[in-house]
Order: sequence, then C-alpha cells, then structure tokens
Amino acid sequence: MASAGLSRRRAPAQSSSAQDDDERGPTSPPLESRDSSAGNDFGNGSAGAGSTHAGSAFANGSRIAYDPRDLALSSSEDALVGGKLPKLTLMEEVLLLGIKDKQGYLSFWNDNISYALRGCILIELALRRRIGVVKDPGRKRLPLPERPITVLSTRQTGETLLDETLKMMKQTEDGGEKMGVGTWVDLLSGETWNVLKIGFQLKQVRERLAKGLVDKGVLRTEKRNFLLFDMATHPVADAHVKAGVVNRVVALLTSATSAVPPSALAPEGTQCRALRAVCLACAAYTASVLDNAFGRLGYEEREAAFGRCDEILGEFGIWPFGGSESTSSSSKRKPRVAIASGPGGVDMGRESVRGLVAAARAESATSGGGAGGADEDAGFELVAAVLEVLSKLDSLL
Repeated sequence: MASAGLSRRRAPAQSSSAQDDDERGPTSPPLESRDSSAGNDFGNGSAGAGSTHAGSAFANGSRIAYDPRDLALSSSEDALVGGKLPKLTLMEEVLLLGIKDKQGYLSFWNDNISYALRGCILIELALRRRIGVVKDPGRKRLPLPERPITVLSTRQTGETLLDETLKMMKQTEDGGEKMGVGTWVDLLSGETWNVLKIGFQLKQVRERLAKGLVDKGVLRTEKRNFLLFDMATHPVADAHVKAGVVNRVVALLTSATSAVPPSALAPEGTQCRALRAVCLACAAYTASVLDNAFGRLGYEEREAAFGRCDEILGEFGIWPFGGSESTSSSSKRKPRVAIASGPGGVDMGRESVRGLVAAARAESATSGGGAGGADEDAGFELVAAVLEVLSKLDSLL
C-alpha cells in the first residue's frame, strides 16, 4: 500500500530526474563559482549591462560588501578636491590626540577643544571644496574672520557633522544671510545671545566623533563608573593609528630642514597634504591637546616645538599665507626658543616654516580651487580665517 501524506521518493545517487529538480527548485551554484562570477561581473563590467547590485562580500578575497556606485562617487570626489581624502577627518585626528589611551576620555578641564572642533569642521568643509569666502573685491576691506562665507557645493560628504553643518549654512544663505567665520564658529558652539540662532548649535560633537572612530575601528566603547554615574568611554583600540598621527605632528614641529619632511605628511596622493598637516598641528595647539603628543620630548624640545607651532599659526592665520602682515602678527607673540640653528646661525625653525608656506601655496595653485591664482583660492582663504579665529582663544593670549 502506497504511503500517503508528505512522503517523497528518494532519487538515485548517480542521477537526478527532471521531476526531482522541479521539486527541489533551481540549483544554486557553489559558493566559489558565485564569488568568482560576481568578481568577474564587477571587474569586466560586461555581464549584466547596467548592473548596479552590491558586490559579493567575498569577491576578490574581500570580506566587506561594497556597492559599485560608491566607487564611482569616490573617484569623482577625489577629482573634485584634487586628491584622495584621508581616512580620518581633521576633527577626528584632533579628538584622537586629546583622548587618553587607556581611560578613553578627554581631560575634564579642557574648555578649548569644543570651540576648536567647530573650527575644524569649517576647515574640513573648505578643504573638500564645499564652502569658501565670497569672491568680492570689496571683501578685503573687512577683517579676515568677518568676510562672508558662501556654499560652493551642496553635495553630501558622507560625514554626518559636515553634512549637518553644510545644510544649515545653505539654508541660511538661501534666506539671504551670509555670515563670517567668527560668527559661524560662535553659532556652532552655542555662543550667542540671539534666541533665534540657538538651533545652529551642534550637539554632542565629541561623542559623535568618538562613535565615528569606533565605527572605523580606531576606538572601542567601554562603560566606566564615576562614583555617582556610569559613563561610556572610548579607549584606543588601534594604537598604530594614533601613533601615526602623533608621529606626523612631532615630525612637523621638530624638523630641522627647510623642506617639509615626508614623515610629517599624510600618504602620497592625499589631498592638500601640507596644509592638512599645518591645520592638524594648529588645531591641536589651540585645542590644548598638543601637549599629549610630546610625551617623549624633553623640556627644551617641548618648548621649542610649541614655539614652532605658534610661529606656524602666525604665518597661516593671515591671507595670503605668509604675507606681509606676518611681521605685525608675530610681534605680538612671546619669543620662544629656537629648535635648531644651521651653519652661520641660520634659524632652521624659521626656514622650516617658510618651507611649509611654500608647500601650501603650491597646493593652492594645483588643487583646483585657485583658478584666479594662489591668492584667489576661496577655500584656502577660509582656512586662514578659521586659524586666525582659533589663534585668539584665551589659552594663547
């Protein structure tokens, strides 16, 4: 008697019938063949014309899924800014310098880093060619921090803080109001008595940056008890990344050559390597976290490095970089110990600063923003305005 219900006939091991194939559904290829076909389809671009599906997580040995459209956007972004963008933003590098490796939090007595991080947001947007100073010949009558800012591109950057700031600036500009760097840094920091502008303040910037570093594998999240409450901390998970940032800053501020040392710059091909190195050192200095990078330096070397950074800030806080106003700007600063002297009593620290200025001017002429010459780069002019605003923090007066 034939069995009833859900019983089914088992097919022979050596062959399979069409009926069994119909019952089992379409046969899927082995994992290896699927991976190779996915990799070939993406690499050749011929199979499946117009295909926009996500790539295999195991294609070409990679364990991270990708979307071919992201690669196209990345290449066009590199062409827009004139080079490859670094893995970490300027804000993340400054925060990483300030975070204690094992404890995972910033100093409770540091009041400057919040203000400095807002300035870094504007610098990052300017370097990415999203914002710039309005190119009006009459702007030169205004002080650098008061020159109005305009949005050059509303294209998303992929960084939440940058996109949020860019959106606010665009909405303000569409409303017929253009503000200067000093005003924007104050509004983003919440330093305003205008109740209509309170909404411009960026909330929880440090925590959001720390979580972004956690997503990138640089930090990790832990919970620590501080007597009356628990707080999430973010100790360093990848010490090599932080060591790389520290080494670049130290190499920049202790160099004894007129040429910019390669160890002080980001990898070859990175956009605006020299100017990014300058902005990192100056932002860390004004954020009062630069001292954390000088752990292995002696007292005299630390004082000389601080003096070098103070001089760099004086040269890059004016426009054009290293202009004739540097004499009056530098005269207001306290004299520091020279790092090194070359043959004939030449101050090699001063020569190193001049080399940085020359490298930054060359980047301004070749990065795609200085169509009217190196002195007409709206993005680099905005960077100079931010550095001038940061140089006036209470810690430097």
